[in-house]
Amino acid sequence: MSVRYLLLAVICFNGLACLLEAAESRPVWHTSDSAQELRRDMKHRPNIVFVITDDQRWDQLGYTGHPVLKTPNIDRIAHEGASFNNFFVTTPLCSPSRASFLTGLYPHTHRVYNNDKLGIDVVSHTLMTFPRQLREQGYETAYVGKWHMGLDDSRRPGFDSWISFKGQGIYIDGVVNDNGTRRQLRGNMTDYLNRRAVEFVNQLHEKPFCLYLGHKAVHSPFLPAKRHEELYSDYEFHIPPRDKADLAGKPVLKRKLNKNNHLELEGIGPEPGEPRRGRGRDPQSIVRDQLRCLASVDEGVGQLFAALESTGELDNTIFIYTSDNGFFMGEHGSFNGKRMPYDEALRVPFFIRYPELIKSGSIREDLVLNIDLAPTLLELAGVESVIAMHGKSFVPLFKDARAPWREAFLAEYFLEKVARRTPSWQAVRSSDWKYIHYPKFSDMDELYSLKADPKELKNLVNHPKHQNRLTEMKAQLEGLLNQFN
Repeated sequence: MSVRYLLLAVICFNGLACLLEAAESRPVWHTSDSAQELRRDMKHRPNIVFVITDDQRWDQLGYTGHPVLKTPNIDRIAHEGASFNNFFVTTPLCSPSRASFLTGLYPHTHRVYNNDKLGIDVVSHTLMTFPRQLREQGYETAYVGKWHMGLDDSRRPGFDSWISFKGQGIYIDGVVNDNGTRRQLRGNMTDYLNRRAVEFVNQLHEKPFCLYLGHKAVHSPFLPAKRHEELYSDYEFHIPPRDKADLAGKPVLKRKLNKNNHLELEGIGPEPGEPRRGRGRDPQSIVRDQLRCLASVDEGVGQLFAALESTGELDNTIFIYTSDNGFFMGEHGSFNGKRMPYDEALRVPFFIRYPELIKSGSIREDLVLNIDLAPTLLELAGVESVIAMHGKSFVPLFKDARAPWREAFLAEYFLEKVARRTPSWQAVRSSDWKYIHYPKFSDMDELYSLKADPKELKNLVNHPKHQNRLTEMKAQLEGLLNQFN
């Protein structure tokens, strides 16, 4: 053999040895001894289907007591699983709330502060989300729908499949980024997202999967599918009567503001809104269209149920339904708004179905938060988080009805230039009390007894009888701020 061929043989042998060594050192799941065992181990892990709507109030479902709205498929998740009566977001605004669901962190840590902060699209590429962690541990992951952290619609780390759109997106004939290819659609966005979510579930999956379905609905401009345009036409919505004591006790909402300088606001986002296409802008028209948009969302949940049943994966799937924040419908002088620290904006629906762990028809009253979702799903998937999280898994609540849990929580909001009426605030809420602090103002704090005043109409911050409670709540807020610093 010539020296030339001998050297080539040595190189090939060494290369093969390196490949074998790399293969032997490649991390495997737990202690599986073979690829076959790894696949079997992963197959027993639960799938995840997570559905989140936009701007949906806690009480805007059939299950939660809406007087006319029919949502049988969404309600089914609660009937066959659990509903949380006290589920809250830590920031009542789209972008920061969605980032908190994904990361288990407060906005002051994940840095997606609000909707108009320049650069949040870049920040969102760096987030260590729960789907990203699941994918690194063997899951197949898909994102379908509204990302809404900046105008960038490109694929974020951690998703095998990516179908999204820029910013807020539009309801009618939108454009989507379909795994790197932009497509012009025809029809209603909710229907398209439902169809693509079902297509993903129906695929052959060799691994457990995680589907994150982020709806644009029921955000403004509330454009329903044509087939639903006449639904709820007889529903008479009435704005709650104004309570003089309500606004009198909220000086932050009555303070005078300088007129907006449009040049100062130029380029800060969010993007201009989609037109209402001639539909009414009065509260009656808007509320009816909200309900009509939810009809399409509910149909999609039913389609996902059917797909999971036909593939035999329903009972091996954690099925979740929630919203990114609540919505004011006339409370506290606000209609078609959010951002403020009152329960109409902070409280959202949360249903979860997983027969292996959760007894059907369960009802939980615990104070559970959007930051608790990520650690919960990682625990159920057998994955240890690679980052420390502010939230905590609520799996123990299903194993022991008396499991210890939080007695109060921190909520926060950061000023947006496009919403100057609402300043930055910090709040602490327990089951009985809420204290709201405005860091930029020395005399506008608020204190509410939620048992006596669940609608938060009477500010007790200056009431002599409640000064000890005020001191306690201030200390509790300071403690939570230090804890999650």
